Amino acid sequence: MAEISSDTFFSTLPVFVEFEGVADGGNYQPLPDNWALATADIVDSTGAIEAGNYKSVNMAGASVISAILNALGQHDLPFVFGGDGALVAIPPSARGKAQEALAAVQSWVAEELQMTMRAALVTVSDIRAAGVDVRVARFQVSEGVSYAMFAGGGASWAEARMKEGLYAVAPAAPGTRPDLSGLSCRWNPIKSRHGEIVSIIAVPSTAGSGLAFQNLITEVVTLAASGERDGHPVAAEGPQLGLSRTGLDTEARAAAPKGRRLRQKIFIIAQYILTVTLFRFGMTLGRFDPKVYRSDVAQNTDFRKFDDGLKMTIDVSEIQLKRIAARLEEAAVAGICRYGLHRQDSALMTCIVPTPLSRTHMHFIDGASGGYAVAASHLKGRPAALPNASAASA
Repeated sequence: MAEISSDTFFSTLPVFVEFEGVADGGNYQPLPDNWALATADIVDSTGAIEAGNYKSVNMAGASVISAILNALGQHDLPFVFGGDGALVAIPPSARGKAQEALAAVQSWVAEELQMTMRAALVTVSDIRAAGVDVRVARFQVSEGVSYAMFAGGGASWAEARMKEGLYAVAPAAPGTRPDLSGLSCRWNPIKSRHGEIVSIIAVPSTAGSGLAFQNLITEVVTLAASGERDGHPVAAEGPQLGLSRTGLDTEARAAAPKGRRLRQKIFIIAQYILTVTLFRFGMTLGRFDPKVYRSDVAQNTDFRKFDDGLKMTIDVSEIQLKRIAARLEEAAVAGICRYGLHRQDSALMTCIVPTPLSRTHMHFIDGASGGYAVAASHLKGRPAALPNASAASA
C-alpha cells in the first residue's frame, strides 16, 4: 500500500489503450485514503452559455486544471475536464498549494470572466466514510498523454457536497492571479463531418449498478465507434487553427494582468501568425514540426471519458445518434441509467500546452454551444439517490 499512497500513484498505474476498458473494473485502483479531490464548477453555467459565453465557460473549467498542475509543478495527476468545471486528485504533500490555486482561480474567474466559480477540497477518507469510493484508471491516448477515469461514486459525491456549500474553498483576495501558463484556445470551432456533434452523459440510476450499467456503457461506446475514428470530432490530420477576438482576449487575460495585456496580445498574434505560416508551407522550426503537432492534437484530446458515468462529445451520423438515443432511453425506462444529450453543429477545443516542443500537450473537447453543461441539465430517467454505482463497481 505504501507504493500507491505515494505522490506517484497515477504514474504507476497500468494503462489501457482501448476505451471500452472503462467498463472493466479490473482497470481501476482505489485512490489512497490520504489524497483529496479538488473540484470546481461555474455557478449557473447554462445561463452563461445561453448568454453566448460558452468559450469563457470552457476556459474557466480548464483553468482549474491548469492552475493546479502549474502550482504543483506536476502534470501527471488524475484529473477530468467537465466543460463548466473540473476535478483534480491531489496527493497529501500538495494539498496546501492546491487549495491556494483553487482560491486564486476563483478570484480570476470572477474578475476576468465575470462569472462565479465555486470550489471544494474533499478528502478521500471522508468520501469513503460516506459509503462511496474513488477508483481511478489510466487511459492512454498517445505515447505521452494519459487521462484519468474515475469510478466508485466518490467524485459525484464530492461534487454534490460542493454544491451544498460543504468543504468549500474561499476565493483569494481580489487581484490574486493563478498561474495559467500554457492555457489557450487557438483552434477554430470543429464542424461536424458526419452529421452532428453530440455531447452525451450517461450516469447510473439508483437501480443501475453493476453488470447492467457496464453492459450499457459497452454498447453505447460500440455504437459510437461504428463511425470514423470512433466518433472523434477531430480529423486524423488535426483541427484548423483559428484565433477569434474573444479567444485572444481570454488567453491574454489568463496570461497577463491589466496593463500588460496589449504586449501579450501582440505576442500571441505574432506566435499565431508564425504557426499558421509553418502549417501552410509545411515548414519546421527547430524541433517543432507542424504536421506532427496537429496529428498529436488529434490524438491527445479527451472526447471520451468516464467520471462516475460516461461522457462523450462525438461526431456521429443521424442513424448512429438515433441508435444511441434509443438504447439510452431503453436503459432509462428500465431504471439502469439517467442520461442527457445535447446536439450542436460543432465542437470547441481548449488546450493546456506547457511547451509546443513537447508532445505531452493536452486538449479538452466540449460541444461548442453548451456541450456537457446543457446535456447535464437534460438528464432524465429515474432520479438517483446517493451516487454509489459505477461501471467499475462490479
